Amino acid sequence: MVAGIFFWTKGLIDIDRRIHKFRQGDAHILLDINSGAVHLVDQMIFDVMDLFDGSNDDDVRAELAERYSPAELDEALSELHELIDAQLLFAPEIDVPPTFKQSGIVKSLCLMVAQDCNLRCKYCFGDGGSYGARGLMSAEVGRAAVDFLIKKSINRRHCEIDFFGGEPLINMKTVKAVTQYVRAREIDSNKIFKLTLTTNGMLLNDGAIDWLNDNNISVVLSLDGRKEIHDAMRPDSTGRGSYDRARANFKRLVDSRGGSNYYLRGTYTRRNLDFTNDVLSLHDAGFDVLSVEPVVLKDSPLGFTSEDLPRIRDEYDRLTEAYLERRRAGRGFFFFHFNVDLSNGPCVAKRLSGCGAGHEYFAVDVNGDLYPCHQFVGREGYRLGSVFGGVDDPRGLQDYFRRSHVLNKPKCRECWARFYCSGGCHANADLFNGDIRQPYEVGCEIQKKRLECAIYVQAVVGRVD
Repeated sequence: MVAGIFFWTKGLIDIDRRIHKFRQGDAHILLDINSGAVHLVDQMIFDVMDLFDGSNDDDVRAELAERYSPAELDEALSELHELIDAQLLFAPEIDVPPTFKQSGIVKSLCLMVAQDCNLRCKYCFGDGGSYGARGLMSAEVGRAAVDFLIKKSINRRHCEIDFFGGEPLINMKTVKAVTQYVRAREIDSNKIFKLTLTTNGMLLNDGAIDWLNDNNISVVLSLDGRKEIHDAMRPDSTGRGSYDRARANFKRLVDSRGGSNYYLRGTYTRRNLDFTNDVLSLHDAGFDVLSVEPVVLKDSPLGFTSEDLPRIRDEYDRLTEAYLERRRAGRGFFFFHFNVDLSNGPCVAKRLSGCGAGHEYFAVDVNGDLYPCHQFVGREGYRLGSVFGGVDDPRGLQDYFRRSHVLNKPKCRECWARFYCSGGCHANADLFNGDIRQPYEVGCEIQKKRLECAIYVQAVVGRVD
């Protein structure tokens, strides 16, 4: 029978596939795609849902009569109809929210304060951190970016800025100047800014740590797991490994802020398809807010192909069990990709369009030019204006990004994961297919497996804890 129900926002659109059913661990799981309701079911319900469409009870009884008794089937069908009546099974579709017909409100910026880097990561998507034009952002450009965000965020009170690169600590002078300006403008604009800085840790000395803490800067820390993996993938400009220095600096920073306001992000490639070992290595090194992402590379021996998918799927199964085992032992950690909220998910608009690249979120290069996101910086044809002159987009690219939600992407409309991944990464779609509405398929398959693991983890976590 239906052993448990976990549900989130109701009433999203359905095209052909309204249900996704799968096995993970010891669980049979039924996802109602449109409502987001997740049901833990027994084998009989699992079998029934191969046939049941909400209106064919007699057909289901006839087909399964040799496997289940009439009483069992009647009870199962009755429960399923109760879920349909509650709009937790075969939930109805809705229209695209009217907000997508309006101009987007800018919510966040990524400031490329340093298009330069002191590492030479083997999988870098930004040409060694230069993005094709090595340089440092001036304080003038940074302040203009703040003004642009305040103006374009209109009446939105909460805004975000990420100091990015390259390595932003190379240009600490501008980071400090922009931060000072933000804090002053918060007062006169009546806005609240969240500031984040992404770093490889090589310049994270005591002075930088104190300043980041004093100014309430969230940090994203780049570390790839085991020392041998990290050093192979993330050497410095002289070819030396960077693990020991980065790990020590990160640990000092995290300890100095009581283990809060950070997360550690790694990347796995074809070199470490056993990436569970890297996740556990990061945890064993003293970090418990983690994310490890698959590399996205085209025509590279480090990148993935469809032939790697069975191995990657098996590894996520392994990671899921290792994650739950540590929770059972009282040594749990936060893993970003298992953090799926089944009871109170994001709003409909967020589930349709994801990060908002190109209309709610922009990257600002060292010269002040605007791009849809940091991965588009330097890509020909994707400049959208500047922080000085505003959006300059005669081709309507900004509107194209805004309307490129899951319901306007043919492959996404048919995918059960559409309201979790929000259509995937535009930059990856452009890299592989030259069209932000044609998703990167290998990435889609990885994402779907991660989501199945995440739904399973959240659905059974009460039994673990």
